Amino acid sequence: MVMEPLQMTPVKMSATSHLGETIPEPEVKTFGQYMIDALKQTNDLQKKSDAMNAALAAGEVDDISQVVIAGQKAEIALQLTMQVRNRALSAYQELMRMQV
Repeated sequence: MVMEPLQMTPVKMSATSHLGETIPEPEVKTFGQYMIDALKQTNDLQKKSDAMNAALAAGEVDDISQVVIAGQKAEIALQLTMQVRNRALSAYQELMRMQV
């Protein structure tokens, strides 16, 4: 039995202003694109935290609270990323256990 994915078509709307120009449609992001963006942001926070830790070790940082805040931001982002991964994996496993 072949299962086809749902073909959900979003409503297409276009509008014209009173001046006659058309308003471009906003770009629609997929779930995968959101995940890639989130992973990039998490990676950037980790790199920023590492750079601030290195600057602290070199004695270049005057305010240690900024280093701690950067570290906590990176840790929270990583924990959130791991929880999303765990939930997605458990949902996938639940789908694989379903009998057709």
